[in-house]
Amino acid sequence: MRNELKIDGRTLAYTDFGGTGRPLLALHGGMSEGAAFTGLAAALGDEWRVIAPDQRGHGDSDRAPDYRREGYVADAVALLDHLDLREPVTVLGYSLGGLNAVHLAAAHPDRVGALISVDATVEIHPDESSDWFGFLRGLVYTAPTREELLEAAGPLGAQIVGQALRPLAGGSPRTESGGSSGWRLPFHPQDQLDSIEGCRGDHWDAWLGSDCPALLVHGTRSEALPQEVADAMVARRPRTSYAPLEGDHFVPFQDPEGFHEAVRKFLAGL
Repeated sequence: MRNELKIDGRTLAYTDFGGTGRPLLALHGGMSEGAAFTGLAAALGDEWRVIAPDQRGHGDSDRAPDYRREGYVADAVALLDHLDLREPVTVLGYSLGGLNAVHLAAAHPDRVGALISVDATVEIHPDESSDWFGFLRGLVYTAPTREELLEAAGPLGAQIVGQALRPLAGGSPRTESGGSSGWRLPFHPQDQLDSIEGCRGDHWDAWLGSDCPALLVHGTRSEALPQEVADAMVARRPRTSYAPLEGDHFVPFQDPEGFHEAVRKFLAGL
């Protein structure tokens, strides 16, 4: 079920997949939204109640004043409070969401009973010459039609956001064909650039700052999380399991069955 809450006048949207099972807070990656965990929620069935927010500046959630870790973590805590989830919950995060989950566990160990980090590194030094940054810098936020927005996004952008475009709220009348006369991306490109910049740095203290059971799911060909860093993350943090999957940084979508099985196995052992 889609819901929302207000945080300092800003909307935070979330999907509560429901059920009577134990709560699992799922934090999506950058340029994504909570709906990315629909498959995981189905795979876990009734044993787990998956709650997946559209993190600030993503999906149907409002843009935020900043995209530092403290803000992302505060939003997650506000959502747990809103749902009256006072006991420790399991937190899963992918990429950007994984880094946020790691910081949530370190800053609020009383709220996190187990941690699942999916291809999220603790050493982030974005290369400003990378294709990802060029892709975001050249991206437009709105266009009169969905087709124009996809064309402006290019092949890479269309692949990432094609299923998540939004009609502009409160815009001009609908076209004769019945479609919206204005469309937007599910995120603002500048917000993503700010969020990436906010991730830069060394996050070892946060990774080692919690002692709950943890699982690191790793795409073995990931450029975002090199093998040597993944190995060190598992070796240096007690009570940390490792689940390697054949794939790159997008391994949860390249091998969803393997991803779901790795998560199920870890959760079953809690």
